[in-house]
Amino acid sequence: MERKVKLAVLGAGLIGKRHIQHVLAEPQAELLAVVDPMQLGQQIAQESGAKWFPSFTAMINTDRPDGIIVATPNQIHVANGLEAIAAGVPALIEKPIADNIADGEKLIGAAQAAGIPLLVGHHRRHNPIIQKAKKIIDSGELGRVLVANAMFWLFKPDDYFNIDWRRQAGAGPVFLNLIHDVDNLRYLLGDIVAVQARESHIVRSNVVEETAVILMEFASGLLATASVSDTVVAPWSWEMTTGENPAYPKTEEACYLIGGSHGSLSIPSLDVWKNGTKRSLWEPFETHRVEFEHEDPLALQIQQFCKVIRGEEPPLVTGRDGLNTLNVIMAIKQSADSGERIVLG
Repeated sequence: MERKVKLAVLGAGLIGKRHIQHVLAEPQAELLAVVDPMQLGQQIAQESGAKWFPSFTAMINTDRPDGIIVATPNQIHVANGLEAIAAGVPALIEKPIADNIADGEKLIGAAQAAGIPLLVGHHRRHNPIIQKAKKIIDSGELGRVLVANAMFWLFKPDDYFNIDWRRQAGAGPVFLNLIHDVDNLRYLLGDIVAVQARESHIVRSNVVEETAVILMEFASGLLATASVSDTVVAPWSWEMTTGENPAYPKTEEACYLIGGSHGSLSIPSLDVWKNGTKRSLWEPFETHRVEFEHEDPLALQIQQFCKVIRGEEPPLVTGRDGLNTLNVIMAIKQSADSGERIVLG
């Protein structure tokens, strides 16, 4: 049996704790350390049977992991990533990879120069639903894919906004939630080359947006729309439709619709809709559902990180992938502010 991959988790907040549990449950991995300056981080380390360190420097001066998972606040993702690269340690960084494009480029450049694997935690790419959907699209069964629609509609209760930063710019559903959907669409459908967006905050009147509608143009010529709101009671979101996170109630609705010249696909059900021998609006539909095995994408992400560290396969989500998705989100915000169509460079 191969030696277990020793992993450290930086940050013991909500997502950090989920990573810790998945590392503990993964046969390929060993939780070496929890790195967090807070007393709660020390407590979580003790409960997990792992070492505790208040900083990356304190850990690397004492013990060396095979890889680190960065689940710290967004503002220090780049600093933590650069520390890992300087120490020669592969890093899986939670999304977003950075809070601006320039720092993201700096981090990616440092990783490339050092030859250190850099992964980004867009974990939904690991979900079997997305993997199956990509195979369907890439197989050509839908013909030429021409249009797509993505929805993130749900209601965040009033007490969610009792925390001050959640009412401020950058904390709205575009940055926090839509970034996942944009990454899924990029993975399934290719590069996004231009966006146009509108936002509103007419209900709560906070600085941050509540609702946004976006038109996306893809390099293939495909057009897509995305709408996001955390102010409506509705079942149409990844969270509510996939069952990926048991904290959310599961519905049997769709969150993405993908349309092609020979058929269409609904996600997450993976229902394929086609005509029979003749394509026509008057012809009856034939439909079939593609089967898949439900697996936790966060667990699959840890498994893949272990394989990347061992040199067995390349990252599914590279630093460049993460930065390109962030670039789209930044363009959406720019378009919403200016009212203009933004072409991505």
